[in-house]
Amino acid sequence: MRRMFWLALGATVGVLVVRKLTATAKAYTPEGVAQGLSGLGEGLREMAAVVKESMAQRDAELRLALGVDEGEMDVETARQLIDRPSAELRDRDLPAGLRAPQPPVTPGGRAR
Repeated sequence: MRRMFWLALGATVGVLVVRKLTATAKAYTPEGVAQGLSGLGEGLREMAAVVKESMAQRDAELRLALGVDEGEMDVETARQLIDRPSAELRDRDLPAGLRAPQPPVTPGGRAR
């Protein structure tokens, strides 16, 4: 009875180890590496788009606060933008042209 238990346990562990090694070996094939990198590239493109959008919004806020572009901003909001550039301002504090655009939502409910 004991021998049957240890035989079954050894066979189960052996199958699991072989499956894990096969999956790991497949990940290092050219197809596996390409599959892993495709997800990375998509994530980097998404991050670059968000950074670019944020930079444009921040640039517009500063240009308006410094009077480079035409537009109206109350003195206190302009002072906050200049004194604390990393502070978050609520959209209601900004003129309509500087409000953050809402990202499009995919059918899965995830923002692009």
